Amino acid sequence: MSEAIDGGCFCGRIRYRLKVRPMFVHCCHCRDCQRQVGSAFVINGIIEAENVERLKGEPVMVTLSTDSGRPHDVYRCADCQSALWSDYGRRKWLSFVRLATLDHPSAFPPDVHIYTRSKLDWVPLPPGARAFEAYYDMQAEWPQESRERLQEARARGKGQVQP
Repeated sequence: MSEAIDGGCFCGRIRYRLKVRPMFVHCCHCRDCQRQVGSAFVINGIIEAENVERLKGEPVMVTLSTDSGRPHDVYRCADCQSALWSDYGRRKWLSFVRLATLDHPSAFPPDVHIYTRSKLDWVPLPPGARAFEAYYDMQAEWPQESRERLQEARARGKGQVQP
């Protein structure tokens, strides 16, 4: 990535920068995501938490319940309530950035469409899109470089204390 990719909340109170490209991009059509963002889907860029640099402002964390029972921490602007990124399972080393909050959200098209079993009927998928009724096999779908980045981030994160 030759240029920094910046983003922020609706009101401008919070600004952030992706220091590297996301490892993988999901377009998630699950009902939880639909309800959380009030839209047909959410676009999540999966990236090492250390590669999301806060430039301005401090988000608030809102914990949501999940079907798995693991916490889902959503980081939002306290003023406008824009959801900026999530931590599924409170891992602390991995972030799911809401790519629509980037200044140039078209920079990272989805690699996969997931949970299409709950996709709204009137949302067409692009021809040739990799789509899955639920989740998918990461080994089969993620590029080798991204899988290596994920393994390295997981190894670094093992030493972190979880709340």
